[in-house]
Amino acid sequence: MLGSPALSSTAYGDVGSSIYYALGVTAALALGLTPIVFIIAGIFFLTTSLTYAEGTVRYPEAGGSSSFARHAFNEVASFLAAWGQMLNYVVTISISAYFVPHYLSVFWAPLRTPPWDIVFGTALVLTLVGLNVLGLREAVKLNIFLALIDFSTQLLLVALGSVLIFRPHILISNVHLGVAPHWSGFLLAVPIAMIAYTGLETISNLAEETRDPPRDVPRAYNMLRIAVFAIYLTLPAIALMALPVTFKNGHYQTLLGLPPGKGGFASDPVLGIVSGLNLHGLFLTVLRYYVGVLAGTILIIGTNAGIMGSSRVSYAMSSYRQIPEFFRRLHPRLRTPWRSLFFFSATFPILLMLPGLVLHDREVNFLGTMYSFGAMLSFAIANVSLIALRYRYRDAELAYKARPNLRFRGVDWPLFSIIGLFGTAAAWLSITIQESNTRIAGFSWLVAGFALFIIYRKRVLKIPLRETTHAPAEILPWQLEYRQIVVPVFAEANVAIAMNVACELAAERRSRITVVAALEVPLGFPIGARLPEEERLGDLLDEAEAIAARYGVSVRPRLVRTRSAGEAIVAEAEHHHAEVVILPASRPQYRRQSRRMPLDATTEHVLRRAPCRVLLAVEPSAARESRYPLDIRRREPVNA
Repeated sequence: MLGSPALSSTAYGDVGSSIYYALGVTAALALGLTPIVFIIAGIFFLTTSLTYAEGTVRYPEAGGSSSFARHAFNEVASFLAAWGQMLNYVVTISISAYFVPHYLSVFWAPLRTPPWDIVFGTALVLTLVGLNVLGLREAVKLNIFLALIDFSTQLLLVALGSVLIFRPHILISNVHLGVAPHWSGFLLAVPIAMIAYTGLETISNLAEETRDPPRDVPRAYNMLRIAVFAIYLTLPAIALMALPVTFKNGHYQTLLGLPPGKGGFASDPVLGIVSGLNLHGLFLTVLRYYVGVLAGTILIIGTNAGIMGSSRVSYAMSSYRQIPEFFRRLHPRLRTPWRSLFFFSATFPILLMLPGLVLHDREVNFLGTMYSFGAMLSFAIANVSLIALRYRYRDAELAYKARPNLRFRGVDWPLFSIIGLFGTAAAWLSITIQESNTRIAGFSWLVAGFALFIIYRKRVLKIPLRETTHAPAEILPWQLEYRQIVVPVFAEANVAIAMNVACELAAERRSRITVVAALEVPLGFPIGARLPEEERLGDLLDEAEAIAARYGVSVRPRLVRTRSAGEAIVAEAEHHHAEVVILPASRPQYRRQSRRMPLDATTEHVLRRAPCRVLLAVEPSAARESRYPLDIRRREPVNA
């Protein structure tokens, strides 16, 4: 189980590594406005991270924006977001592996140029994929340690720059509005500076492994925001002081954005900062080797994080029947998704690196814009999905609700998602309109994905495109882990059995249990009439809370007046986004000697209408005597 430090440090593998390549690509386009571009990217990172924090707590499952879109819209929108995510991870693997040899070139200079950088990057990807097939696991403590070291190193560079080369007037003289940069370059630089956004999906995809999502997920995103703003607001400014914009050969340029072939540092910008700090002798040499090794290590971790992310996304997509079951199959002995690892984590990233043998200096720009194409599309869908969820479930009780919001016509509209949607959608349009190669490659990726999606669903499975369908479960339903559990209680039912089952399921994951006492009011009485059963139901709610207290599980008691207990239970399950309803079998039912367990009208209604899995909790003797059919979706007797 992961806590907030482990979540944030794992995500920092993407965020922290991004500055090692995004800085040079962005500076090549934004020139003197590079610090402003990173501030704008940081603002949109803040708003979108609030969207992910609320959405992940609401639906703590692998998928991120894909999961949000599924609950807000349908499976087509979910696939579009997931396929965009997959492109993000493929490019993250490719660009991270491509930059590793450039930083390690402090030991051997040829690693900075083709073909050696491509050869090294390809070998690195194949090695990491092979290790993941063998069952490589993330070392959480190592991730935390390296994240702290990396963050401290970047702050050290900021501190050294502030002491040795702090000249704010240079930042002003670097800017020549409309000329250096051109406005088209400025607009293109903003989405490229947003490369750090991959960390948002990393936390969301780890939600199922989180100890306490309502507490740990928002904290992890807060830590990530602090890291992003601490670096994005400072390091680009120091970089432009170290390597300012100059006028040469008829145009403005900065060594920070020039390729190695022209004496620049576009492929290793942080080493460029070190070179521009006016250091000399042994200290400069030691710092160059230190930054080279640290950057290479962080980029390797970022590459591996992309490999693990792509395998999680592909597994989630195949679990929801978006791509063929072929990608979900595990290795019979190693129990790892080896097919998806080789297909999405090795084949595509290597293919993206190979053009570097021809494009040379333009390869970095192509990878950066390809990442932005998929990322901005996916994040725009995440923002619009949360807006739709707020509207669709306006009265839902949320364990975590991000701010600021605007209350209008009974809906708390998320202002952060609206701002994030504007920023990410505008960034996606900027990339799509200005970069023809990226537009062709990006839309080819989308068209190929949708062709696979449509053929697989229509021709192979013969199911509607918009319908959410689960692949067969590989484990029994009572072995699953549930976040939101609803337990109805009845006057004639054995509440203790159902509560014990619910608490056993909830204890380890700190899930929330909603105990619903449905008081059926006859038609001849007003809905608010006092009835003798009300006191008994109140006692049952107290009994349920006492049982939950022994397990240390939080309980949300609800006494609902209704004309139909079955409809009230189904409505409560929908309202709280329940993942399972645990029905206690009434005592008269399981005392009968029958080959088939008889069910009352309430239980039958819940089994037919519930929006989630339903477990029927009975005493062991009743379960043994019953020949009730076992169905993993609905009718599942459970021994208490």
